[in-house]
Amino acid sequence: MKFSRRKAIIGGIVGGGFLGVGFWFARERDRVGSRALFAPKSGEAGLNGWVKISRDNTVVVAVPRAEMGQGVQTALAMLVAEEMEARWDQVRVEEPPEDGVYRNLDILIDGLPFSPEEAGTVVDTAHWFAGKLGGVLGVNATGGSTSVRDAWIPMRTAGAVARDLLLRAASRKASIPVADLIAVDGEVRQRSGARVATFGDLVDSIGDLAVRPPPPLKKPSEFKLIGTSPSRIDVPAKVMGTATFGIDVRLPGLLYAAVLNAPTFGGAANGFKLKNGGLPKGIEKIVIVPGGIAAIGASWWRANKLLEEEVEVQWQAGPEPKLDSASLWKRYEQLLENGDPALTRTSGRESASGKRQTLTATYRAPYLAHTPMEPMNCTARVVEQGAGKRSVDVWMPNQSSTLMRFAAAKAADVPQSDVTVHTTFLGGGFGRRAEVDLVRQAVGCALAMPGRPVQLLWSREQDIRHDTYRPMALARWRADFDVSGPAPALVGVAKRQVAQSPTDQFPARVIGLPAQGKPEGNAVENPPYAFPFYRLDAIVADGSVPVGFWRSVGHSHTAFFDESFVDELALALVKDPLAFRRELLAGKPRHLKVLDTVAKEAGWGTPLPVGSGRGLALRASFGSIVAQVAEVAVADGKTFRVTRVTCAIDCGPVVNPAIVRAQMESGIIYGLSAALYGEITLADGAVEQGNFPDYDAVRLAEAPTMAVHLVDSGASAIGGVGEPGTPPIAPAVANAIFAATGKRLRSLPLRLG
Repeated sequence: MKFSRRKAIIGGIVGGGFLGVGFWFARERDRVGSRALFAPKSGEAGLNGWVKISRDNTVVVAVPRAEMGQGVQTALAMLVAEEMEARWDQVRVEEPPEDGVYRNLDILIDGLPFSPEEAGTVVDTAHWFAGKLGGVLGVNATGGSTSVRDAWIPMRTAGAVARDLLLRAASRKASIPVADLIAVDGEVRQRSGARVATFGDLVDSIGDLAVRPPPPLKKPSEFKLIGTSPSRIDVPAKVMGTATFGIDVRLPGLLYAAVLNAPTFGGAANGFKLKNGGLPKGIEKIVIVPGGIAAIGASWWRANKLLEEEVEVQWQAGPEPKLDSASLWKRYEQLLENGDPALTRTSGRESASGKRQTLTATYRAPYLAHTPMEPMNCTARVVEQGAGKRSVDVWMPNQSSTLMRFAAAKAADVPQSDVTVHTTFLGGGFGRRAEVDLVRQAVGCALAMPGRPVQLLWSREQDIRHDTYRPMALARWRADFDVSGPAPALVGVAKRQVAQSPTDQFPARVIGLPAQGKPEGNAVENPPYAFPFYRLDAIVADGSVPVGFWRSVGHSHTAFFDESFVDELALALVKDPLAFRRELLAGKPRHLKVLDTVAKEAGWGTPLPVGSGRGLALRASFGSIVAQVAEVAVADGKTFRVTRVTCAIDCGPVVNPAIVRAQMESGIIYGLSAALYGEITLADGAVEQGNFPDYDAVRLAEAPTMAVHLVDSGASAIGGVGEPGTPPIAPAVANAIFAATGKRLRSLPLRLG
């Protein structure tokens, strides 16, 4: 392996983190938290920073991660309830206050540019420092399929600590030795089975009990709740219509703001004038906001109509006002040929002996928008407190309250301690709601209307045309074969890949850190296959198009490149795609078990109707291994339909099987929408697409039959499930199309005609 580039990255992490890490060692905070941290109300008792109980026997669990439909409220509460021995019907959840105890360490570690199978001093050092730095920074964020992974130990520990405290409280109250007590189904009992107290009975008995070291956690064989599928906590409110999403926020005196963003990337509004003179009835003010202009009034519809029809804006163009897709692809093609790699990675030994034959294939993936179903929105209120002080409240669906607080404080020029962020339900996130552009604009509007809350809402057209996109990417695979023998033998493979880097752009855009020119970590992970020789050259492209984290990030396009080419290798070697993968995975039993499971359940090798085909793809991402088999039917040689998808996943210990299956199905549909329809194109420096008619998604009637199989390999490390279902679907479908038609599609979206 070549580590020079990564050593530089590690040096940056270490150098930037030494001051903070020193503070961490001087005052290390465990992740259980104090009893007062979770802000117990009257009639409640805090057991630690994650759990409190009330006299009505309710167990309240702190869930610091955003619920965007992925089931995180349920999964995290299950971790606490399992160790605490709480009854599921007595559990509810609350958003905790901002505190470092609730930081997400795994999301920082997961962003490092290493493959999961890599080990050694450099990797271990990077992980160690990233974890310590994350502890100091205390970033509360939801993404990277890290929520359960990060919470697996601390939230179970919090449940165990709570159980121990309740047992000791019951012992003191009933004068029964702790050794004779157990916690069962939300109450403390004697080992004989007699009830001593419900959890709620002990609210007033906790107070002065000493803090003790956490007791041992349960063994998997002792789990009662983990591994089952209890009812989801978030579903009743959503079904009954009482759930509050960001767009549902209603406050006294609420005003609404519509936005018109600059037509070209990086543009801004220099000024404006009204075509018909003064402001019409119902419109309070027009203000310039970062990246555009906003109209504020009593009705969003009126404000939006005003911007579209009655305001002339003097726009300052962005840095590339004539940029179009065709010229951008040419730029990438030149970089693919001549660009200097930001990272080079090799494994195996390169051989020069024998007669050679070469196979090359070039693959393309376009920019993609996020298009969460809930339109982008943020509500802000700025209240002047006198003496030059002001307070800021923000209500919004977001994936990082820490980043929203940081951005709101800068926009309002106040300390972060004077900003309160209220995180609502999210109507989809996919990485888009970690961005701070909405909060900057909303606070700008609120500053113009002191004391009045302003709800900023983007139209779907503004959302699609002013997203932070999944990067477009270009890759060229090359394989060398030794053809001097009776059958060709694979000698080695190499890939050159060009893409912009969200890892570079996001911190620069959000918190002003300088770009390092490093590739996004998920886009440079090694394939799991034991190639005789492997080389990767990752080239980072510059550009004015903003790119960000999209569901499964770099895996979403590199899986298409890699798994499509593995099928092409199998064809060149005259081998079955499944059998060829099995050869290359001989030393990886977890991967093999997933692969064999999906093949068996999909009926790999059994006959299909004429005009149909099966395709296989496998991808390890976010700590999980997922394989999928897609079946397609090609009716007329010009159009195709995905009829069936079989999925197998090994995510280590399964917290909630129903949630895992739902997330696999969700990831398949999201990835399939991108594979069939997703494409953002540029003309004159702007995005051409504007709404679902020209940026479509899979509809219910065309959704394939799906079956998800959970694979237990005995692995102890827990993996993510929110994103790993997305990467394999595009290559599985492309490989199925080839099986059905003999036509190899190397560009996304997949089109036969």
